[in-house]
Amino acid sequence: MSDGKFYVVGGEYADTSFAAIAPGQQEQRFGPFSEAEARNKWRALTGQTVDNALIRFRILGEAEMLGTGWYVVGGEYADTDFCHLAPGQELETYGPFPRTEALAVWRALTGKTVDNAMVRYNIITGAALAAQKG
Repeated sequence: MSDGKFYVVGGEYADTSFAAIAPGQQEQRFGPFSEAEARNKWRALTGQTVDNALIRFRILGEAEMLGTGWYVVGGEYADTDFCHLAPGQELETYGPFPRTEALAVWRALTGKTVDNAMVRYNIITGAALAAQKG
C-alpha cells in the first residue's frame, strides 16, 4: 500500500464514454485520503449509485489531481543499456493519463514491439518527465 494522498473523483457523465460531466452537473471530488480510505469511499459512492450507468467514480493519486498525471515514454534505443535513442529516433511521449490508463497504453506499446529487443517503454510521472526535459 502506498503512503501517498488519494482522491475519489467522478459524478454523473454525459454518456458512457465518461469523458465529460453531464450538463448541469459538476465533477465531485473527495479527499485527500490514504489509499485504503479512498477505496472505502469509492466503494460507498459506487454502492449508492449502482443503478445509474452514467455515474462513475475513480481513485486518483495526488500527481493525477495536480494535473501532472502519468506518461508512457520510450522508443527504439541504440543499445540494450537504454540510455541513448537510436540515431534518427526521438523520445515517444504519450499522456498524461490516470495510472490505470497509462498501464494499458504501456501494455499495448510493449505488446506491439515485443520482438524488438532495442525498444523499451516506461511509465513515469509528469514531474519526472519535466525533470527529464530539464
